[in-house]
Amino acid sequence: MPATSPFGRLISAMVTPLHADGSVDLDPMPPSASPRISWMPGTTDSSSTARRGESPTTTDAEKADLVRAVVEAVGDRARVTAGTGTNDTAHTIELTRAAVAAGADGVLLVTPYYNKPPQAGIRAHFTAVADAADVPVMLYDIPGRSGVPITTESLIALSAHPAITAVKDAKGDLWAATEVMSATDLLWYAGDDAAALSHLTQGAHGLVGVTTQVAPTVYADLFAALDAGDLASALATHRRLVPLVNAVMNLTQGAISAKAALRELGILESATVRLPLVEATDDEVAALRAALEGLDLL
Repeated sequence: MPATSPFGRLISAMVTPLHADGSVDLDPMPPSASPRISWMPGTTDSSSTARRGESPTTTDAEKADLVRAVVEAVGDRARVTAGTGTNDTAHTIELTRAAVAAGADGVLLVTPYYNKPPQAGIRAHFTAVADAADVPVMLYDIPGRSGVPITTESLIALSAHPAITAVKDAKGDLWAATEVMSATDLLWYAGDDAAALSHLTQGAHGLVGVTTQVAPTVYADLFAALDAGDLASALATHRRLVPLVNAVMNLTQGAISAKAALRELGILESATVRLPLVEATDDEVAALRAALEGLDLL
């Protein structure tokens, strides 16, 4: 795999800070935008992806404002990748151009959701957006949310596009990932926190995670151990993360839990989410707090 990436290696799928009334809160962007980048070892190439969680319910103007705020907050300490994918190719192109104009270093394109296009349509969609993008493109394969996978054959075909350079894999098929990595130069990223070590040990370049913004130093330790060839230490760190990953990813929707955890850490003042999401329950917050305490993060 290439030693460098236009996206970084340890990436956080950021939450969208909101005021208690549900309006976008750009004030806390500096601490929340950088997933505590200053804590990261110099060998860990970090990055942020903007708009996790509230992306389906933010306006186009809010999306651009968020990208611009994140870019201003992190400066040259990290690369900012904007999630611009929708199930409408023309709208995705508009959002991509707006994100690039706002300063995004790259874009993340999810598979068109709900309309369940055939593979020919998926390839045409990604190609059209990549043709219009002036920045590197990361494809996001998450059939659990989009309803359809990006097949191995489609990924191999799309790898020929010069702008399509990476894949965020939340498909859960490690063998398919191996097939694509063996046949292409695509930079591979684990897109599921629980599968991070599995992907990394079979050649993935990095991780786009949710719990990474809650426990950045722990994930930095995992990467450092792998870079040093110390699989035993990496495995031990991976197992230390079990309670946190379970609390953030498995009790309720990930953005809900991540916001609650960031509020517990004092990074966000509000854990407000927009309907149809609802805030974490007391029991869910208690589980998050216990997991954070177990990692000595509180």
